[in-house]
Amino acid sequence: MSCSESKISVFGFELKYFVVISIITLIAAYLNLLPKGMIGALGFMLVLGSILEIIGNKTPILKDYLGGGATFTIFMSASFVYFKVFPNETFSNLGTFMKSGGFLDFYIAALIVGSIFGMSRDLLMKSALRYLPVIVGGVIGAILFTGIAGWIMGYGFKEAIFFVAIPIMGGGMGAGAVPLAQIFSKALGESPSKILSIMVPAVALGNATAIVLAALLSKLGKKVPKLTGNGRLLKNFEADKIQNNNTKTVEIKALGCGMLVSLTFFILGKLLSIIIPIHSYALMILSVAIIKVLSCIDKKYEECAALWFQFIYKNFTAALLVGIGVAYTDLTQVITAFNITYLILVITTVLGAVLGTALIGYLVGFYVIEASITAGLCMANMGGTGDVAVLSSADRMELMPFAQISSRIGGAFMLILTSLIINLI
Repeated sequence: MSCSESKISVFGFELKYFVVISIITLIAAYLNLLPKGMIGALGFMLVLGSILEIIGNKTPILKDYLGGGATFTIFMSASFVYFKVFPNETFSNLGTFMKSGGFLDFYIAALIVGSIFGMSRDLLMKSALRYLPVIVGGVIGAILFTGIAGWIMGYGFKEAIFFVAIPIMGGGMGAGAVPLAQIFSKALGESPSKILSIMVPAVALGNATAIVLAALLSKLGKKVPKLTGNGRLLKNFEADKIQNNNTKTVEIKALGCGMLVSLTFFILGKLLSIIIPIHSYALMILSVAIIKVLSCIDKKYEECAALWFQFIYKNFTAALLVGIGVAYTDLTQVITAFNITYLILVITTVLGAVLGTALIGYLVGFYVIEASITAGLCMANMGGTGDVAVLSSADRMELMPFAQISSRIGGAFMLILTSLIINLI
C-alpha cells in the first residue's frame, strides 16, 4: 500500500477500485466460483496477499517484532485452510498452482537468476569460498545447543540432535525430512513413516521460528547498524547489491527477455540433475554463477534478468506468501507438536544456527546479520518456500542466491553428514 498526497493505493490501484476488485474475487472464492487453474488461483492470491500484507505491516508489535506482512500473510492463509474459511476446492486449486503448476519454481527461478546476474562479479568470486564454512558453523552451533538443551531437560542428548536439530537443518521437507527418515529407518530399524511423524513437527516449527527470528534480526540491524550491510553480505564491498533500476526506462521486451533467461537456466538445472546427483536448484545456481564469473553473455541480458527479478519480487511476493501458507504450512502439525520441551529444543536449534553463523561469518568478513539470515535461518527453514518467507520477513530478498545455497547444497551436506554419524553413534 502506498500514499501519494491524498490518495491511498493498493497494488497500484486507488483504494475504491481495489475494494471492488476484492469484493468480486473474494465472493467468487467463497461461493467456489473462481475459474480453475492459474486465473482463479493467481487472482485470489494477489487480492488476499495484498490485504493481509497491509494488515501485517500496519499492526503494532506484529510489524515491529514478528515479521509484519510476511509472517501474517503466511499464517493467516494457513489459518483460513485450518478453519475452512473458503471451500476446499479453492485451496486445492491454489495448492495445484503452487506445486504441480510450478508457480513457486517460476518465482524462485526469477529471483535466483536475476539476483546473481544483478550482483557484482567480484562479490560472487570473493564470497563463494567463504560461505560454506559459515554454513558449517551454523550446523555445529545448532547441534551443540540442541544436544545440550535436550540433555538438561531429560529429552536426551542424541535424541534431541537426531529428531529435532538435524531435521530442522536438513533443507526442508521433500529434500530433507523425507530422505532423512529413510536414512534413520535403515540405521534404527523403525518404519520411515513413524520417524517422519516425529520429524515433521520439528521442521514446521523450525520454519515458523526462523521467519520470526528473521524479522527480529532485521529490527536489530536498525538498532545496531554496524551489524548489518542492509542486504550486503560482504563487508567493505559496496557493489554487491542489485542496481536500482527504478530510474531506467524499462522496455517491455526487456522483461520478456529476462523471463526467458530465468526459465532457460531453470530448465538447464533440471537437465543437469539427470546426470549430476545434486538438486536442480543448486545446479541452476552453479550454472548462473559460472556464466556470470566467466562473462559468457552480453551485459544487457544480465540486466534484463535483473529487471525481471525486480518485477516479480515487487508484484508477486505477497501472492506467493499466500500460496506458501495454503500449500506448505500445516497448522495441525504445528499445534500437535506444541509443548514446552519440544518448542525449547526447536528454538535452541534455530538460535544455535544463528549464533554459529554469526561467529564464523564475522571471522570471514561477512556482516553478522546477513550471515545469520542466509547461512543460519535459511538452513533452518523449509527449503525454497522457507527461503522466500525468511528473506521477505527480513526484507532482504536480494540474498536469495545465498539462501538457496544454504537450502540446497547445505541440505545435501546434512544428508551426507547424517549418513556418516548415525552409523557411528
